Amino acid sequence: MSKQTKIITVSGLKVGGRQPLLAIAGPCVIESQRGCMDLAARLVDLAVKVDIPLIFKASYDKANRTSIDSYRGPGVDEGLDILAAIKQKFNVPVITDVHTPEEAEKAGKMIDVLQVPAFLCRQTDLVVACGETGRAVSVKKGQFLAPWDIDPIIGKIESTGNKKILMTERGSSFGYNNLVADMRSIPIMQERGYPVIFDATHSVQRPGGGGGFTSGDGALAPYLARAAVAAGSNGIFMETHVNPQRALSDKDNAIPLRQLEKLWRQLKAVRDAVCN
Repeated sequence: MSKQTKIITVSGLKVGGRQPLLAIAGPCVIESQRGCMDLAARLVDLAVKVDIPLIFKASYDKANRTSIDSYRGPGVDEGLDILAAIKQKFNVPVITDVHTPEEAEKAGKMIDVLQVPAFLCRQTDLVVACGETGRAVSVKKGQFLAPWDIDPIIGKIESTGNKKILMTERGSSFGYNNLVADMRSIPIMQERGYPVIFDATHSVQRPGGGGGFTSGDGALAPYLARAAVAAGSNGIFMETHVNPQRALSDKDNAIPLRQLEKLWRQLKAVRDAVCN
């Protein structure tokens, strides 16, 4: 179980083993600097209130949107500047996804955790470039991989000398336009020795299910989050928005901000029960 994993330190936060449950939360994509800063402020205040360690997440570019017309974000340079400002103002670690070795090099200068997207998790040059930054690397297990298929990915990162690794479960392809989250994958992935994060909101996606966009079942994300913590997950990744129906990306999956306090308290209680 999670007590067997290494403990990874991210800007003072300890993840893994019997450490407190980690929350990774934020909007799917940076919609504006003002909006992103406002949400970060709310999440930081809530994390203090609930007493849960937080890493703030947001994407500067949603590079795998379904439609050419879909909003992608402000781009790498502006987006990284916004995330760096959030990190400095609120003293909170930040995570964002990178898509090329060049982006990894840029992000590695200011971002605490570099996230390898699920669709890119086997791209050797990208994974190695993330490892070479010396930053913590969070790899989302592709929807097309079995839990044990993460072994070569871990090996690529470790080849750089970097052992600050997080593995993220985000569901597996299950027929057309659907995913299924197999909770067995959490302890199986933890046997590799690194902390495992569960991505509650992307696990309820219906890829391409909206025709020209990805739909999903966001109302089910809290159920999967509780199940994942019961299965021993070291952290929960979730996208949130003040008004999900107005979100420019993944609006059907995001958890409304107003629901987070109750959910985080539930998840902490489940974590305490599992670790005792």
